[in-house]
Amino acid sequence: MAHKPRPSFETDEDLAGVMTGRGPCTWLLLALIALVLVYPYIETGDFGRIVLGVLYSLVMIGGAHAIGQSKRLLILRVGLAALGIALQWTALLTGALLAVQLASVTYATFLTMAIAEVLRYIMKRGPITADKLHGALAGYIMMAFLWAFIYALIESVKPGSFAPTVPLSAPGAFFRFLYFSFTTLTTTGFGDVWPVSDEARSIVMFEEFTGVFFVGVLIARLAGLYPPTQRR
Repeated sequence: MAHKPRPSFETDEDLAGVMTGRGPCTWLLLALIALVLVYPYIETGDFGRIVLGVLYSLVMIGGAHAIGQSKRLLILRVGLAALGIALQWTALLTGALLAVQLASVTYATFLTMAIAEVLRYIMKRGPITADKLHGALAGYIMMAFLWAFIYALIESVKPGSFAPTVPLSAPGAFFRFLYFSFTTLTTTGFGDVWPVSDEARSIVMFEEFTGVFFVGVLIARLAGLYPPTQRR
């Protein structure tokens, strides 16, 4: 008696094919990676900080376009991005602490919405596409930026919350928070930057939890790429 051919459970794109793509989330991921890599080389002096502001502004607007699912939400995200850009430029040109704090709040709000949209996107039914995978990676990087803005806000409200202490107006101050955020998110913890105040420690613990949760959700979603083999 001839055996029937076993059904194929391959998805539309296998794991090798998922690594390549040119969707909107792909370009967002590349822009975020480039921003992280060039950050320490251009955040020196007023001109470098202005160039950095332009690059970050472009990434923010690109992110608003990449994750926009409806016209209303897209307009809201573009509005938040534009407000954050205006506040960032005000902070760069005037050095006003209030502008820095408002920009941090605006960017944190925008990134929170973006990360929530990324989670909704990758949890949608259907095969894992290149754009979904790249969106998940972009969301992970945006989480690091989100917590870096929160840390900068805490430091501006209560100076000395992180050690060693660096003034927010000093070149490289935000990149220091971004570096600390990445080491916390990935639970690396080199120990060269650490929280001092109880408020900062509380937020750091919450970032550790959300980082593990995000990775767990992503792994669970990828595990659904290939359903378990059915019995004959």
